[in-house]
Amino acid sequence: MRKRNLDAIDLLDGDHLAVHALLLSWRELLRTSATPLQRRSLAEEICLELAIHAKLQEELFHPAMQEALRDPQLAEAADALHARQRECIAQVLCTAAEDALHEVRMRQLAECFEQHVLSQRELVFNRARAAWLDLQSLGRSITARRDELRAEPDALRDDALGFARP
Repeated sequence: MRKRNLDAIDLLDGDHLAVHALLLSWRELLRTSATPLQRRSLAEEICLELAIHAKLQEELFHPAMQEALRDPQLAEAADALHARQRECIAQVLCTAAEDALHEVRMRQLAECFEQHVLSQRELVFNRARAAWLDLQSLGRSITARRDELRAEPDALRDDALGFARP
């Protein structure tokens, strides 16, 4: 049986579902009073997945959308959401899990993420399908770039920390 190649939208929405599941797991760790180390480890995994997802969109998906649609407002809205998300990621990574602020910052990150997902599903993905982009080819590019990014988690973490506000 041959493995089906997922298109760009399937891959990006798959990221959304995976991060949502991780956020549910993080909430469960809070509910069960897990150790700070457990909460911190999962929070860092969530931040890494979101950083990868944002890079994939910024480097590959959004440029393809911009070229196809020539809609600067779409790019501006996506950039604004990603900037807020990057700040949230940096704040989470800069806060010790023992600090009460860590939970607040994780909740802010989850809220930002949910806004992003809603925006993508309601506005962007439908327009991408209607634009007749080569979503299969874009999906292959996203898969290859994701593999590259996952091979460099320390570089991603350092990049994310660069967005921390003093």
